[in-house]
Amino acid sequence: MGSRVSRAFRNFNLENRAHKEISKSKPSAAPHHPLTKGIIQQIKENPEATESINKKNEHLLSLLKTVYVESKDPPQQNPMKTKIPSKNEEECRPCKSRVVGNPYGILDIKDIPKGKLSIVEALTVLNNYKHSPKSWTPNKIAQEYSLDLKDTKALLEFFILFDVKIIPPKTEDKKQIKAN
Repeated sequence: MGSRVSRAFRNFNLENRAHKEISKSKPSAAPHHPLTKGIIQQIKENPEATESINKKNEHLLSLLKTVYVESKDPPQQNPMKTKIPSKNEEECRPCKSRVVGNPYGILDIKDIPKGKLSIVEALTVLNNYKHSPKSWTPNKIAQEYSLDLKDTKALLEFFILFDVKIIPPKTEDKKQIKAN
């Protein structure tokens, strides 16, 4: 209800108010700096100054025509084509584990650079370490997969395989609903 009343007052005599606002004189420009104010005043009063500003100066124009600028762009390096080290430059090792029944071949990686692991290998390493940490020590894993010992220890410390723990409810303290 209140919005209808406020809309009526807002739209009252709207056309006349719009014409009054349009017919007002345009706002004046911002004031000039005191130093340039005097110069602008002199130019307005002196018609010769305005002519000299708008007139072409042939001497300056001829000097401008004699200037010749030649620029060459440096050869562009395509950021998308970075040099990928070849197999000879960077030693690779064959992949130790593969996914059985991988239909799209996404995880079929044949060569892995030394110091790196594939996803399947990382999961295998974590699983082996989880099940038998005495036989799969960080030193053995680092040697087997050509990794840094520091990186191997960090991998085993901070990455943990998904583990589901089911905690059975205590039946002594709580009442359970019995099926009839």
